[in-house]
Amino acid sequence: MIIVPESEIAGLVSAEDAFAAVEATFAAMARKDAYNFPVVREALGEGRQYGFKSGLDRAGGVMGLKSGGYFPGNAERGIPNHQSTVFLFDPESGRPTAMVGGNLLTALRTAAASAISIDRLARKDAKVLGMVGAGHQAQFQLRAAAKVRKFEKVVAWNLHPEMLPKLGAVAEELGLPFEAVPLERMVEADVIITITSSPAASLMSAHVSPGTHLACMGTDTKGKQEVEPALLARAKVFTDEVAQSVTIGEAQHAVANGSLAEGDIVEIGRVINGDHPGRTSDDEITLFDGTGVGLQDLAVASAAVDLAVTRGVAVKVEF
Repeated sequence: MIIVPESEIAGLVSAEDAFAAVEATFAAMARKDAYNFPVVREALGEGRQYGFKSGLDRAGGVMGLKSGGYFPGNAERGIPNHQSTVFLFDPESGRPTAMVGGNLLTALRTAAASAISIDRLARKDAKVLGMVGAGHQAQFQLRAAAKVRKFEKVVAWNLHPEMLPKLGAVAEELGLPFEAVPLERMVEADVIITITSSPAASLMSAHVSPGTHLACMGTDTKGKQEVEPALLARAKVFTDEVAQSVTIGEAQHAVANGSLAEGDIVEIGRVINGDHPGRTSDDEITLFDGTGVGLQDLAVASAAVDLAVTRGVAVKVEF
């Protein structure tokens, strides 16, 4: 069995590695060569959440699960509030093959998913990137998005504006002008990434111009909501997995009120595989509902294992 500690991940897995791994697993999902198992999530009280995401990718030869959750007391312990570990197993025998630190991998795979959606669905001439949310994950989102489009400016909003300077520092690092704006000015953006943990919609349909691509990445639990259902009703909607999109993703609200039909939601893997055209006009609004599937975690963890073995930093133990 191979162990890849969390401390090794940053030196092993790049944003490009994560992009390639996640894109391949989205394609496998659309071909029905890979599928996710039901998500298990439990509230432990005092704001703590714990759960499992798992699946099998026959094309990639990967089976396993990510175990982890959110523990708000960890900041006082000097460790991240989000804790994740990925376990991989041999699909043929069921024997464990690897244990991989999953904290940074979770950030990388989430950012990779939105970047894939921008790469495949945003207008080629997109110049202004809008960011709704300015937490830790937003920094990964911004860096990944900048790799797939030549943005000329970033406009950003956050419920707590005092958090925006950290995101602005990332934009400066990328050589992009940065401006904190009210939500109404998101109409200036060609691409909007929402990455919040909001229980109520922040971004409204009136805040979005024709031709915009949205990557909605924060809603991954029943009850969360980042955008109003009317926006999904205006858009061509894509997702990582339809089943999660309509139950725990952003589409849950639009489907529930009847403004969006489950059958109108398209797996982004179909666009990757060439089975769906994706965007068909410059004035069309496209929206990616990134719910975060277990197969993403398995894909980036498998890549981390391969890189760790190649570079001689994998820890091997008898199990």
